[in-house]
Amino acid sequence: MEHKKIVAAIVVLVAIIAGMFIYTGLKKSELNTPPKTETTETKEDTGNFAGITRVDAKHFYEAGTHTIAGEMLMPTPCDLLNWSTRVQESNPEQVTIDFAVINHAEACAQVMTAQRFKVSFDASEAAVIKATLNGKNVELNLIPALEGESPDDFELFIKG
Repeated sequence: MEHKKIVAAIVVLVAIIAGMFIYTGLKKSELNTPPKTETTETKEDTGNFAGITRVDAKHFYEAGTHTIAGEMLMPTPCDLLNWSTRVQESNPEQVTIDFAVINHAEACAQVMTAQRFKVSFDASEAAVIKATLNGKNVELNLIPALEGESPDDFELFIKG
């Protein structure tokens, strides 16, 4: 009977040691694999901004300066809209407005929220204006300003 207890204890001890080696190997391979982190680019690729294919904006032109003003619906209030412009010297100039969305929040309510923008740049009246959102082309629907309207009036109107 003593012999069976010793053999059982050795088997249990070997099973525990084998389990420790297996556990260590799994943890080691887990550490070598880079963690999957969700960035803004990953969110864009999964479709948070895929629904935004067109941007409607009011277009003002005064004394060589274009002003584009409007708003875009974002999936959450944590999505912040940034923009920059690129003017390529040609005849007429090729202007691209690069919109980018920044969201550093870990958790945010899924509530559609309008983000306003007002972009100004110098170019000729015949300039060709395009837009991108997070590097993807979007249709830019420019609505000409009415006679007597100015970008400042538009800013006051949308704050209303």
